[in-house]
Amino acid sequence: MKLDIGGFPVLHINIQCMNFLFLNSAKRGWGGNERSIQIVAHALAGSHQVVLAFRDALVGDRFDIPKYRLPFRFELDPETITGLVSIVRKHRIEVIIPSKRKDYVLAGVVSRLCGVGNVLWLGAKRELGRSLLNDLVYNRLADGIIVNAREIRDALLKSPFMRHERIAVIYNGLDTDALDDARAERIQGHVGVRIVTMGRLDENKRGDLLIRAFSRMLVDAPELKVELVFIGEGPRRKALAALADSLKLDGKVSFTGFQPNPYPLLRQGDIFAMTSKLEGLSIALLEAMYLDNAPVSTLAGGGVKEIICDGVNGFLVGDGDEEALDSALLRLCRDTELRKNMASAAHTSVAERFALPGVISGIETFCREVCVKSVRA
Repeated sequence: MKLDIGGFPVLHINIQCMNFLFLNSAKRGWGGNERSIQIVAHALAGSHQVVLAFRDALVGDRFDIPKYRLPFRFELDPETITGLVSIVRKHRIEVIIPSKRKDYVLAGVVSRLCGVGNVLWLGAKRELGRSLLNDLVYNRLADGIIVNAREIRDALLKSPFMRHERIAVIYNGLDTDALDDARAERIQGHVGVRIVTMGRLDENKRGDLLIRAFSRMLVDAPELKVELVFIGEGPRRKALAALADSLKLDGKVSFTGFQPNPYPLLRQGDIFAMTSKLEGLSIALLEAMYLDNAPVSTLAGGGVKEIICDGVNGFLVGDGDEEALDSALLRLCRDTELRKNMASAAHTSVAERFALPGVISGIETFCREVCVKSVRA
């Protein structure tokens, strides 16, 4: 029997224990990519040996699996390569799963030195073109690629060296046990409507677009009791706070900073806004939808159209369209019944589709096939 997990056919077979090595060279702290691999790594560790090699202590400290801190200075860093080879041999690693662009090169080199599989974890839309470097990193040194949206796969397939059978579309898994615990908690009352956004406060997330649209909404409807909450930390925090002050939004916009457990705050939200320039399929968006937030999202160049049906379980707006963002937020703030119905539809749409067991089954099956092919090669 076959099931479709994010577009990838998964066989119900008995998969023996495997040994995985995840790589993450992030140096700017915790983000959606790190959260996604944390969920998957911890879930895989229930049946397999799973190891992490990381750069930033903030990342490594959040993983409860065997882990090693390495420098990850550059793509061919000899100290990192030596350390990775040692880890592969010590733990008899069968599949390396790198999650950052720098990691792809390191994993490719180490996989060829050690004769193990290399499966890239790619969470953002990327058109590779015809360069020899891309051919080397994404094709010759890679045995497979896991992406979290069909749109990402389709962008990769525009490159002449990419092959359909080597790309698995497997959606991000959700930690539904933890989400259900948060969902069961009683919501603390708040006056009016709470708009929440979550993620690293950087240029890509375009918090300035959200603040301007929020300000515009209040000009259009000054009677609204509404607040905007930013969950997360990053280099743009001071600039965003200054923008809010300049627009006289005192008491209307707040910044919580980084939250080890953001679920209680997400649960307090009524609307979740995602205004990114570029995303794959944002795990923050999925978690907010699971926790009954009505979503409003830019198209973000990724897979958001695969989960949000405009006007049904959320609203989609054009990239950078401040007026459309203002209009969508205003409509949800004014119409309580629409907001609640859309939030309910949002939860239902992600509850089963992103359940972790199916996601893990897809990863196990794809990686098993990669192992078999790499051994034959």
